[in-house]
Amino acid sequence: MKQRIVTGVLAGAVFACAVVAGNWVYAILIVLLALIGFHEYVKMNGVEWFHPSSLLGFIGVLLLVLPWELIGTKQPSVTTVLWVLMFAQLAITVLSKNKWTLDGASLLLLGAFYVGYGFDAMLTVRSIEPHGLYYSCLAFGCIWASDAGAYFVGRAIGKTKLWPSISPNKTVEGAIGGIVLALVVGLVFALCAPDWIGIGEALGIAAVCAIAGQIGDLIQSAYKRIRGIKDSGTLLPGHGGVLDRCDSWIIVFPLLVIMGLFTV
Repeated sequence: MKQRIVTGVLAGAVFACAVVAGNWVYAILIVLLALIGFHEYVKMNGVEWFHPSSLLGFIGVLLLVLPWELIGTKQPSVTTVLWVLMFAQLAITVLSKNKWTLDGASLLLLGAFYVGYGFDAMLTVRSIEPHGLYYSCLAFGCIWASDAGAYFVGRAIGKTKLWPSISPNKTVEGAIGGIVLALVVGLVFALCAPDWIGIGEALGIAAVCAIAGQIGDLIQSAYKRIRGIKDSGTLLPGHGGVLDRCDSWIIVFPLLVIMGLFTV
């Protein structure tokens, strides 16, 4: 627990500074996290990082997450990136004479989109003018509140298992506690900036962050259980890898963007 707290505080401080700084500082950090996250995904699936299909996946992640506006170039559409990546992945199955299977190609295409678009959505929210920093802090605050509420309420009064076959330590009481604490954080954000966001809107965002965030956590837990591993990586002592720490983020932020919950 001590190691987990120290790592969490240090990593959290660095990340918070990057979010506040924005622009290139935040963009570079997000791109690095995306590349490390995809590397963890590749490794989890037993594929070498230098395999042609893996390399295509890294290219796909970069095309999705690079800060094209900061570079001064128009960002390629997600549809275009996915189609080109799909075509290239399928071409490898032909060129390898099916030594690289359709299953493998599909798996890495999914991973590139899961990781790349997930992290890109964080940059999208941060770039919203004039309140991108506020919206980012609101989303992260609600996600972290949900995590903390679920953990501490679950430890204190949790008895009913939420999904024991996937994550045996999670409880229904903890999940409810996480949602409630996220709603409290959303309310505080709304009360602190009533001209920027309404209470109903803030509570809606908080609910999405809490519920989708917990689902994102369960998705990663389920995948690790399938692969028979405890953590996706070892980058953060006590926390695991990037995908372990960011599993909620890469589900929540795309959903917030798709649902149009932030006023541009």
